[in-house]
Amino acid sequence: MRVFMTGATGFIGSALIPELRKAGHQVLGLSRSDAGAAALKAAGVDVLRGDVEQHDIFKSGVTQTDATIHLAFNHDFSKFAQNCENDRRAIEAMGDALAGTKKVFITTSGTGMGKGAVGRPVTEDDDKVSSKEVPRAMSEEAADRVAQKGVRVGIVRLPQVHDTKKAGLVTYLIAVAREKGFVAYVGDGKNQWPAAHVSDVAKLYRLALEKTDGYARYHAVAEEGVGVREMSEILGKGLKMPVRSISPAEAQAHFGWMAHFASWDLRASSLKTRKALGWEPTGPKMMQDLEKLEWL
Repeated sequence: MRVFMTGATGFIGSALIPELRKAGHQVLGLSRSDAGAAALKAAGVDVLRGDVEQHDIFKSGVTQTDATIHLAFNHDFSKFAQNCENDRRAIEAMGDALAGTKKVFITTSGTGMGKGAVGRPVTEDDDKVSSKEVPRAMSEEAADRVAQKGVRVGIVRLPQVHDTKKAGLVTYLIAVAREKGFVAYVGDGKNQWPAAHVSDVAKLYRLALEKTDGYARYHAVAEEGVGVREMSEILGKGLKMPVRSISPAEAQAHFGWMAHFASWDLRASSLKTRKALGWEPTGPKMMQDLEKLEWL
């Protein structure tokens, strides 16, 4: 297939491109900069110049290709709600361009968007929360509307995606620790986050592209839950900093925008995804990568 991809130069996109090319697919990558375009060309990718906020560019991208993978998202959490709204608009614009084509559209969400799981891992069958509660759910709401337009839609819910260079929200934990002088966790630190290595996530996107035939949610989860306290202790060793518990009341002042996530207790299952796609993650575990982070 020839695939239109947003976020092609990003963390996941950079891992996904060789995965797709190895499987015989061609990629048309969206790039807003000369440097990004040069990197895509070096990776054997055709380039479409433009930005995800230039919605008219999507028609060109989707009409030239057989399928679309949407990875781009602005992770500036200081304007999180606006970024979620921008993503909604981008997805709906792509949906308008794809309407009636029955082409495959793979888009991105997070495992935290599943609602209703109490005392158990979130599953693919758990419907999304409302965007009135969590703005990021706008992406899934928009994807649902795309599916109603005669498009085959796959929604990939991401956990903490990691390698030895990046580690999801852990990257921000490290930045806060360097600012405050110690690594913190909230309460007893028994809350957990799901995780997956970026190479396994890339494989999942490729399989979703090849096998989505209708509407599906996928969980790119290799580990259902990794303990935040255990992660903090590994970071403390790497940074040569003390590790401390802080109270929920202190979390906002310490973590800022990340306070909610720091105390978030979320496990997620991928059993249905593994069965549907034949996906078996084989990459390093989160703790293994945290012990080898290149920038500690």
